[in-house]
Amino acid sequence: MREVAVGRLAEVLDAVPVGDPGALVGPDVVIDSRSATPGCLFVALQGERADGHDFAAAAVAAGAAALLVRRALDLPVPQLVVGDPLAALAVLGRSVAAEASAAGMVTIGITGSSGKTSTKDLVAQVLATAGETVAPVGSFNNEIGVPLTATRVTPATRFLVSEMGARGQGHITWLCSVVPPSVGVVVNVGHAHLGEFGSVEAIAQAKGELVEAVPAGGWAVLNADDPLVTRMRARTPARVAAFGTTGEPGWGDLRVWAADVTADERQRPSFTLRTPDAGAPVRLRVTGAHQVGNALAAAAVALSQGLHVDAVAEALSSAQARSHWRMELVERPDGLLVVNDAYNANPDSMAAALRTLASLRRPGGRLLAVLGDMLELGPAAPAAHREAGALCAALGVEALIAIGHHAADLAAGYGPGTMLVPNREIAAAAASAWLRPADVVLVKASRGLGLETVAEDLSATPEGDRP
Repeated sequence: MREVAVGRLAEVLDAVPVGDPGALVGPDVVIDSRSATPGCLFVALQGERADGHDFAAAAVAAGAAALLVRRALDLPVPQLVVGDPLAALAVLGRSVAAEASAAGMVTIGITGSSGKTSTKDLVAQVLATAGETVAPVGSFNNEIGVPLTATRVTPATRFLVSEMGARGQGHITWLCSVVPPSVGVVVNVGHAHLGEFGSVEAIAQAKGELVEAVPAGGWAVLNADDPLVTRMRARTPARVAAFGTTGEPGWGDLRVWAADVTADERQRPSFTLRTPDAGAPVRLRVTGAHQVGNALAAAAVALSQGLHVDAVAEALSSAQARSHWRMELVERPDGLLVVNDAYNANPDSMAAALRTLASLRRPGGRLLAVLGDMLELGPAAPAAHREAGALCAALGVEALIAIGHHAADLAAGYGPGTMLVPNREIAAAAASAWLRPADVVLVKASRGLGLETVAEDLSATPEGDRP
């Protein structure tokens, strides 16, 4: 946000100001005292494990110029006292985004059951070639992340990219009330959070709230390969852009597709980016066949904003993976290849990761999967884990290390030879003992299991290879 006086901020937030109302605060807004910068506004949020008010002094010591708090604190900086700092953060994000949108900023909202973070990273990098672009780091896609990202907008910002997750009906509608989208992207509808929604159809209903929020002059960017997403074109007043990996979509005001898809030895796809009028070669730097769809979604967004096909293809070919623990490939000096996809997991992303693992097999090498629970699947969880184990076996993965509450279900699907382990340390040790230099290992589970530590342990250079 632009630098603003505490008194003016109090008016926007309907807050009680404590201290000098003329003091200036900004441009940064932070919720973590470790991220505090000189002049910033520190928002004291109440978390599950910690209260931000307990860290306000550290934020002030790091340079915070003002505090957004639930109660006044004995600290030597101006404070904005509100009943609910989280609700006030939403008001602040809405205000900053509205001011920038009135000046011409375009807001892009992205949702989907899987791949939305990777798509967001590609969208942001392509749009950045056309103007200043603000986007979240990682999966900052909830009632904290969306407004907090919006506060990073400045008068020079041309594009704001917001990732939007959903934990229930109405959640995306609320996020869109904070940051109204000019462009809404639905990557796919799958089985993530099935336990919370009850059915895939209910998930589709929630995801479609995004395109309902796009105005008639905006764009709904929809996956033509996904029937549940395709149906959403009837739910939006906006113009529709369709993207597809299997050929030209049969509908859409703007149509984007991939032709001549290939992949290199690291499974980084190449393809021809096609529209009805033009084509250009793309060579992605991210891994996995599923990235083609993500790249097409990004291309559709950019083309809807007037970028030329050649410029879009060039930007996609230069884009890097920005968010950690999502199909990160690390090759150790001894040749072992580690695929760290441990940020999150659901049945769709698990299947995509396992197929990528199978495609990475190297001469003389074997495949190992270190898999943990896919959370929030409800009653479907046992069957989903058995299916993941069965797919692992069908793809020819030589060994499976399973961890978590559903480890036995993974083992039941995979069959004999599964190694059941009780914790991450033993998982890492078991994998290290099994692996050889030509092998490839995939590490994947839902975020709650924290298996990125296993991937990081396996990625470390073995002692015998250290200088």
